[in-house]
Amino acid sequence: MFSYVDANIKQWLDQHGLLVTVNRQGETVGTDDRSALVSILGPVPLPRIISGQQVTLEWYPFVRRTELGDVLDAANLVREGQPNALQELLHSSMSVNSVFALPGFRSAETPLVRIHSCCLTGDIFGSQRCDCGPQLQGAFEQMVADGAGAVIYMSGHEGRGIGLWAKAITYLLQDQGQDTYQANKSLNLPEDSRDFTDAAVVLRYLLAGEPVRLLSNNPDKRRHLEQGGQTVSEIVPLVVGVNEYNIRYLRAKKDKGHQLPESL
Repeated sequence: MFSYVDANIKQWLDQHGLLVTVNRQGETVGTDDRSALVSILGPVPLPRIISGQQVTLEWYPFVRRTELGDVLDAANLVREGQPNALQELLHSSMSVNSVFALPGFRSAETPLVRIHSCCLTGDIFGSQRCDCGPQLQGAFEQMVADGAGAVIYMSGHEGRGIGLWAKAITYLLQDQGQDTYQANKSLNLPEDSRDFTDAAVVLRYLLAGEPVRLLSNNPDKRRHLEQGGQTVSEIVPLVVGVNEYNIRYLRAKKDKGHQLPESL
């Protein structure tokens, strides 16, 4: 990941604590340590306006480290007839995820945290076919009101892990009557292939084991965080952006166990 960075620049990043490597427990380790799992850069100052206020977020890009042996093992599994063996490796190792934290996040007591899956159609293009865009905006607004928090943006989670091209096809299938999960299965793709354990690792590093309040309606996110060793003290619901175009989508999520109102 850092082979293209001038050695002097990498040394400067290391000396100023702007580039760290952590293991699965969120502990800082050497870059050559066999337990090294995730590289974290930052904080990078990122000014923006939230709820009419000027806020300078602290941005921490992070990426899974991949050793040559992992690639060779996956390639061998493909040769042995397991064509999906590379999927998890590609998802985790080719996606640079991000933490966008309010100032003081690392010292806050039980801060709000939103684990947000990438959704270009909702977050960037403003589509009303889902509630993702309003949830992302609402999360930042709720954190500013609360005084502390962070959004962890998982960039490889488009379409619950199937990618933008396949997601576009599932929209056409949904228009023919399938729900969002059935459409994924019609393409012989998983209903949901997301993994939030790297988010747990980075939270353990940033917060040194302190608990968080999770801003989510999805119980799987809590389960993934806690399996990764990150304590969740409370689930805070985030129900926003409900409209006539996404009501079937939200009902499908509720049927899958998302904590959404009966009024849907």
